[in-house]
Amino acid sequence: MLVERWMTPHPVCVAPSDTLGKAGALMASGGFRQLPVVANGKLVGIVTDRDLRHYDGNLESTQVAAAMTTCPVIVSPQDTAETAAQLIIKHKVGALPVVENGTVVGIISTSDLLKAMLNVLEAAKQIIQR
Repeated sequence: MLVERWMTPHPVCVAPSDTLGKAGALMASGGFRQLPVVANGKLVGIVTDRDLRHYDGNLESTQVAAAMTTCPVIVSPQDTAETAAQLIIKHKVGALPVVENGTVVGIISTSDLLKAMLNVLEAAKQIIQR
């Protein structure tokens, strides 16, 4: 099971110069908790709802660059879902940007990986019932 099958393709991204207010509004409207940060078409970081909490009251005056994690843990679309899950557990993060040739092509979250696990369990159940 490859990451490309379970990731969310073409994720919403922000720029380092965007405000945390904009990032928070995008997260709220999209129902997600992490945003890749992209500059000149390349991944430069990730910002999470947890990062925003540290700047509560200053979201409109603070740039994403001040709060983002630089050098985030990433996966490739050709990595396995198992590898993604191991990295999420090891690094205690909620999602990983999916990067190909330096460009963000998706994001895979714990929710995506739970969907993959449910798919495997359902397939196993079908085999057992035969």
